Amino acid sequence: MQWSLYLLILMGQCCFFTCRLYEYHFIAENKSWYEAQRYCREKYTDLAKVFDMTDMSRLRNSTQNQGEAWIGLNNNTGGNRTWHWSLPGVEYIQNDSSWNLNGRTDKEKPGNCGRKRDKLANVSCDTNMWFICYDDKKTFYLIEEKKNWTQAQSYCRSHYTDFASGLNQVDGEEVKGLCNNSTFSAWVGLFRDRWRWSDGSNFSFRYWDMQLFNDTQSNKTCAMTLLNRSGKWSSDECDKEKPFFCYDDKLILINVNKTWEEALDYCRKNYRDLVSITNPQEQGWVQDKAKNASSPFVWLGLRYSCTLGLWFWINDQLVCYEKWSKNGTTEECDVAVGIQSGGQHEWFSQRKNEI
Repeated sequence: MQWSLYLLILMGQCCFFTCRLYEYHFIAENKSWYEAQRYCREKYTDLAKVFDMTDMSRLRNSTQNQGEAWIGLNNNTGGNRTWHWSLPGVEYIQNDSSWNLNGRTDKEKPGNCGRKRDKLANVSCDTNMWFICYDDKKTFYLIEEKKNWTQAQSYCRSHYTDFASGLNQVDGEEVKGLCNNSTFSAWVGLFRDRWRWSDGSNFSFRYWDMQLFNDTQSNKTCAMTLLNRSGKWSSDECDKEKPFFCYDDKLILINVNKTWEEALDYCRKNYRDLVSITNPQEQGWVQDKAKNASSPFVWLGLRYSCTLGLWFWINDQLVCYEKWSKNGTTEECDVAVGIQSGGQHEWFSQRKNEI
């Protein structure tokens, strides 16, 4: 079996047991969106991207400013819409068998949000219907209140974790059990839009202030965060001058074919260490980098200790957050872990001497 041609490494210094895989920087200079983009690419990595609400809190906490500031989201893509799942870190993979585009009822109009009945269909996001939420205990809830898609998303994020997202959830037996009555439809976490991140990443998180945001305003194609409105987002003309947020990426993908031990040694000699993933935010940033690998997997800094019978990160932390593939763990001596470069970027254990 061919193992990873790439490995992930973390640059910089660490304090205590935590390392930041990325940092936000607020730049209190008024620039157009494109000038801000150029500045961030010269001084840091790019205009800021946001994975989830934890990132939004970090972004807001990096400044005392209460005005408007550019972020790295833009609608300068020629109008092509792309499907996303609402739950951060779940990537959309097309599966035609999950869809029934002709299955809309007479009252449903085609649109840019996904609802579930027997199958998925794209309908207008302004439609009011029941919806399905998901929590971090991997439990699903059918909410029998009629809301439009955006209102339903806000409800799920406030009371649970997010919408049910991903085909493994939406097509799973639990959701089928909730939707066993084919006479009703329910929102799930599927939407499509024209907006893209400046660095080309596929982060699906959106935080629009729907009172101020209008996706059809063709001249307002650059996104800003409204720091005086809980950090929610709106859009403006790209030539307007505003302060802005940059991000500094400390992850590097190395195009070298090595065993896990060789990769660990290489990272410690040339940078800091193999990467450790301790929360969903770090998983999201790592998988966004890993998708650029040409090999099936990318080594992580996780290995199994036969002596203690435990999985340990190389920074000596226990595994608190995990994203194992089904049947992906083998608790044996000389086993380490890689992340898939494609699919849902799950973890697999593999012999350390595999290349």
